[in-house]
Amino acid sequence: MRIFRRRQADGAARPLLGQGWARSGVPITGGGAPSYETQVREGYARNAVAQRAVKLVAGGVADVPLVAGDPALLTLIQARSAGQSLLETVAAQMLLHGNAYVQILRDGEGNAAELYALRPERVSVEADAGGWPAAYTYRVGTRSHRLGADPVRPHVIHLKAFHPLDDHYGLGCLGAAAGAIGIHNAAAAWNRALLDNAARPSGALVYDPGDGSVLSAEQFERLRAEMDGFAGAGNAGRPMLLEGGLKWQAMSLSPADMDFVGCKAAAAREIALAFGVPPMLLGLPGDNAYANYREANRALFRLAVLPLATAILSGLSQGLAGWFADAALAVDLNRVTALAEERQALWASVSAADFLSAEEKRHLVGLA
Repeated sequence: MRIFRRRQADGAARPLLGQGWARSGVPITGGGAPSYETQVREGYARNAVAQRAVKLVAGGVADVPLVAGDPALLTLIQARSAGQSLLETVAAQMLLHGNAYVQILRDGEGNAAELYALRPERVSVEADAGGWPAAYTYRVGTRSHRLGADPVRPHVIHLKAFHPLDDHYGLGCLGAAAGAIGIHNAAAAWNRALLDNAARPSGALVYDPGDGSVLSAEQFERLRAEMDGFAGAGNAGRPMLLEGGLKWQAMSLSPADMDFVGCKAAAAREIALAFGVPPMLLGLPGDNAYANYREANRALFRLAVLPLATAILSGLSQGLAGWFADAALAVDLNRVTALAEERQALWASVSAADFLSAEEKRHLVGLA
């Protein structure tokens, strides 16, 4: 059986790709997995650690200084569309979903006039007979819009993270962090419930008249109704009048039951790990792997922000090459504030190298 086919355009051989992908655009993660919308609501909208981690990385990508081969290209990348910052939105989508789809809106002359990041869960890939993308379908409710995949001047630029089991969709960080996010959210709910109950189960009413009798059904219901009047934060500390045979037995939690704090902190560190953010920058206690915030901030840029920014800019540059003669896009490392000390050390070592010529020194510091 042939596993390669030839493109009619240039005769180059391309391998066949799989076609067993999810129509919704969300990578298949196994039976019973929650939808992307559910994961975003639980893991991003309701979890402070994950939300802050994503905003740190995405905000860093949006703020990095850029250098472009064409000033018009730089203006196009930095312009806001429908109120959204392109780079920040794309970076957040790459972290959460693993895919980003940038629609290229054209003017009357067919030139690229605006870039808009589509919601990735609404986009699905339409493949040709060989499994290669032929078009992208954008669905909102019952409506759909088909966007062609022109190799020279595409309507959509598809950026995706690496996925070892899918040929068409990338793999985001949200799924890997879902377990830790669930633990963290459950610990927060547990903590809230404890605070509502004065950090302990308040106690129990014990009926002990001494003759072995029990409350009748009518007495039990009346007692329950009276107890409801003492519930809630507004009744904290309110004295209770007990009838004969009733006594209040206070209760408390054991230290093992109160260990939810350690469990919550461990889950928060795992969430930070999934998104590539040093825990120190998220305000998590007990993480002293970095000497100070400056070192942690440098690690954030080196290990998370710059690799993601480079991948996004490379994809945008390739997709926009049909409109710009020089579509080069890159991060200007000389102007990244977090790397100022590294640049200073490099300049000092290069300046002290007397055996290098001026041109060689300029090349080493990136000015050639």
